[in-house]
Amino acid sequence: MKRLILALVFASAGCGAPTQAPPAQPPTVESAVAHTAPSGAYSLDKSHASLIVRLSHMGYSQFTARFESWDARLDLDTAAPENSSIHVTIDPRSIAADNPPPGFIDIMRGADFLDAARYPEISFRSTLLERTGPNTARVTGELTLHGVTRPVALDVRFNGGYAGMELDPNARVGFSARGVFNRSDFGMAYGIPPEGSNMGVGDAVEVIIETEFSGPAWAPAEGPTPTP
Repeated sequence: MKRLILALVFASAGCGAPTQAPPAQPPTVESAVAHTAPSGAYSLDKSHASLIVRLSHMGYSQFTARFESWDARLDLDTAAPENSSIHVTIDPRSIAADNPPPGFIDIMRGADFLDAARYPEISFRSTLLERTGPNTARVTGELTLHGVTRPVALDVRFNGGYAGMELDPNARVGFSARGVFNRSDFGMAYGIPPEGSNMGVGDAVEVIIETEFSGPAWAPAEGPTPTP
């Protein structure tokens, strides 16, 4: 047994930590997404768009809901993206969730939360776009919700685009966006847990957006006239 212990000790000594740390890997530099999308006015492709909201349910899960009726207009400047702008409108009555208990959606539409009868539209209008990387930007805008207007920021990623093709004869671009705001800032404090407790529905609302937009009509390049 002593011999076995000595052998293990010497083996461990021979496999000690390297005397020199491995060289640090250089950070990965992201390249701009290649695209052929032109500048111009774009409308939301509702078949390829989703607007999700999530908030804490007693700290046990992130309750997830979605708006099924919404629209957006994008004025895109591909040469100077910071000059682009977007305007979004949402129907609060269209809020939906998977497997909601009976009457739950009516509660979300009602006076304690969205109060959709009194405030029938939610809107977001961009006021500032700041580029944060080759394909990313921070978009700040005015969110009007529950009759209150406050600034909210979204982190946006440009996923690419093209000028059009035979099967899709309009320009197309795609974006992903995320942001967080407190619903209490918009007068919706019902159900927020008291300090030191999770018993309720969280104040912070996470917004997750996936979009595609359809833009200017595609003009196919004219080739040489074929020789008969």
